[in-house]
Amino acid sequence: MRAVECAACGNQVLCEKFSVAHTSVQWTADAAVVCAEFRDRVDPGGTTARVRTCGALRASIDRAVEDGNLTVGTLEPGGAAGTATTEADDA
Repeated sequence: MRAVECAACGNQVLCEKFSVAHTSVQWTADAAVVCAEFRDRVDPGGTTARVRTCGALRASIDRAVEDGNLTVGTLEPGGAAGTATTEADDA
């Protein structure tokens, strides 16, 4: 998994693109604090477990793919995905 930074809030997640339709995202523990879209959907003291995605982060991932900073790859022998890192300052 590779780091991808949201252009809207700077929240950083780990991301892999196995195909055009399949994106795997691992959220950080502080997503509800950093991400305004998460924060607005979660009641005080609530959890982000049922929040599936953030539109701004989705756009950042799509842009990283379009720019060639994140590649769509297949699983390599041993389970490693063929992806590249996005630039941290891609805001």
